[in-house]
Amino acid sequence: MDQAILDVVASSAYVMGPKVKEMETAFAEYVGVKHCIGCASGTDALLLALKAWNVKAGDAVFVPSFTFFASAEVVAIQGATPVFVDVDPDTFNMDVRDLIYKIEHVVKAGQLKPKAIIAVDLFGLPADFKLIKEVAKRYGLYLLEDAAQGFGGRIGDKEAGTFGDIAATSFFPAKPVGCYGDGGAVFTNNDEWAALMDSYHIHGKGSDRYDNVRIGLNSRLDSIQAAILLVKLKAFKEYELVDVNKVAERYTEKLQGVVKTPEVPKGFYSSWAQYTIQVANKEVRSKLQEALKAEDIPTAIYYPIPMHRQTAFSYLDPKMNQCPVSDYLADRVLALPIHPYLTEEDQDLICETIIANL
Repeated sequence: MDQAILDVVASSAYVMGPKVKEMETAFAEYVGVKHCIGCASGTDALLLALKAWNVKAGDAVFVPSFTFFASAEVVAIQGATPVFVDVDPDTFNMDVRDLIYKIEHVVKAGQLKPKAIIAVDLFGLPADFKLIKEVAKRYGLYLLEDAAQGFGGRIGDKEAGTFGDIAATSFFPAKPVGCYGDGGAVFTNNDEWAALMDSYHIHGKGSDRYDNVRIGLNSRLDSIQAAILLVKLKAFKEYELVDVNKVAERYTEKLQGVVKTPEVPKGFYSSWAQYTIQVANKEVRSKLQEALKAEDIPTAIYYPIPMHRQTAFSYLDPKMNQCPVSDYLADRVLALPIHPYLTEEDQDLICETIIANL
């Protein structure tokens, strides 16, 4: 890792240097798509996809309520309207039945044009793309896979990053493959969209860097981050993904019947960006967090406020955006430490502390 960073420093190619192209090629090959374009963050990756599709005011984009703010923020940035879809209580991912209900609701209301679905691979587990793709096709909608947390996940032998018309991922340090700062990428097999996103992420450039043919962003991936990602990808492929799954399996074995453990449907494979348990209520969760903190065990709540209750989206029609399962989960979820290097000794302490305090 140190040598990879020093090599970039010695080259003086700090922005859009050769390492960026090398990284884009390596990640495209791993995922199994024609095009990977690095950018400044996972949020920008989502935004680039919406720009390629000309998502704009008057459009409705369907987003799960139980996810990080960026998934819907980009919709509003484009002037479009996010419509929040509830999630499955076992997988935390988009509930297809509620998706259909919300699309039909928008169609009947007649005020917005359904344009796209953003399906999130929450906590490392791919969404149910077989069913979601069928819905997208039925209603003529674009499908954006938000794989910010899902990189490395699979359905069958297909990798996360291949399930949408475009996929976006994040390289934020806490993600399955993280860099030493912010970073992201988009993936697609569509040549036209790839060309548009390549333009948009560098100030809307044309064939000449000083001929700007559209209004774009300054969203370039730094060469040092690309070099770091190449090293990280090697470790991820060789052992990290396997090892983090071993940690998750051990958690599930030890905590089964004590708390509600996360479920991975048959044929799915998670990259375990988070290991999220569910407890009885807020009060139980608070006491459990305090007990874990007393043992120097960090925890986090993803997410205490669902998207449909965010202050920034208070202008939206509450009747159209009811998500009771997301409300239920927000009061009960708790993420435990998980990474490929978590020792069995530390994991035993975590599990024993949970069992002793429930």
